[in-house]
Amino acid sequence: MSRSKRPEESFTSAVLGLARLHGWMSAHFRPARTRSGWRTAVQGDGKGFPDLVLVHLDRGSLVVAELKVGENKPSPEQGRWLAAFRAAGVPAYLWTPADWDAIECVLQNPQGRS
Repeated sequence: MSRSKRPEESFTSAVLGLARLHGWMSAHFRPARTRSGWRTAVQGDGKGFPDLVLVHLDRGSLVVAELKVGENKPSPEQGRWLAAFRAAGVPAYLWTPADWDAIECVLQNPQGRS
């Protein structure tokens, strides 16, 4: 029995596909269902780590992005991670489907910035 993708999965797949099209390497860590609910295995300060880490070798670019759909808002931990990446000079984004034009701009731009 096949199930249709949830909106979050569809949006993530679309962003990953666009990134691949433009030569980005990507990492996305998916949660898994456990007896205690959905969990993503992490160590250290991993709670709230951004959804995507994208690296473009030819361009020497690194970006991170937290993806949200619907009324979902970033958690305090997600906000801290985005702020930490920005403080380290890494472009860090909060993207929604409404940001598609900006996402395209970032992923097409040699510096990974909109």
